[in-house]
Amino acid sequence: MSETKAYIDMVEDAWKVSYQVRDYVQAEKREVSNEEIFEKIFSTCPDLDLDKTQKEGGKPLVKIFFKNPYGLQYRPAQKDWIPFRHGELKL
Repeated sequence: MSETKAYIDMVEDAWKVSYQVRDYVQAEKREVSNEEIFEKIFSTCPDLDLDKTQKEGGKPLVKIFFKNPYGLQYRPAQKDWIPFRHGELKL
């Protein structure tokens, strides 16, 4: 697999987690805190970089870091989580 393909797969995996969050919030039909989302969704993600997320994710939580160059960032105006790149890509 090419490195480019691997990075594309990492972004797609980040989107999948974003969709899991969206589906969870929609199913709850109530305001859901980012801390609850962390507990129910993010903490179970095998790619989660817990140490970096705890150090750099913010208080309140606004960024989730994965063990790869990607993560999820909270957009308060839209009340959703979208992928962002926090690490270097080596193409």
